[in-house]
Amino acid sequence: MELRELNKNETDLLKDFLYEAIFIPEGAEAPERSIISRPELKIYYEDFGTGRADYCIVADDNCRMIGAVWTRIMNDYGHVDDETPSFAISLYKEYRGQGIGTQLMKAMLKLLKEKGFERASLAVQKGNYAFRMYEKAGFRIVDENDEEFIMVCDL
Repeated sequence: MELRELNKNETDLLKDFLYEAIFIPEGAEAPERSIISRPELKIYYEDFGTGRADYCIVADDNCRMIGAVWTRIMNDYGHVDDETPSFAISLYKEYRGQGIGTQLMKAMLKLLKEKGFERASLAVQKGNYAFRMYEKAGFRIVDENDEEFIMVCDL
């Protein structure tokens, strides 16, 4: 497996990974795939590559993309200000729990720092097991609502 930047002709993969990133609590049914067409979710992939903080690193396992982490400055759930890129990260289920997500996060944090960003943000649902991974990567809670923690990592 190698980590590499997403090629311009691969941006449609972000739709698949966005759907995979949707947290589904134990016992809940997965939403219809069409959910990613909602305006509040389209901002994660629409016109990707045109913004100053549009970066994506994929985990490529013998030419199969098994995971991705991407950032944008957008008014999403993890938005803290117009200078801080928001994170999205996703792995196919069978690849979770193997440290690949941690590798992706570290690679993206390093890239953002190299690009001159001072911090990154994300939102995570309170019941999501990935919360611990974000803490270990250096994210800390800066705000919360009934369902989510808003987290920031200083670079």
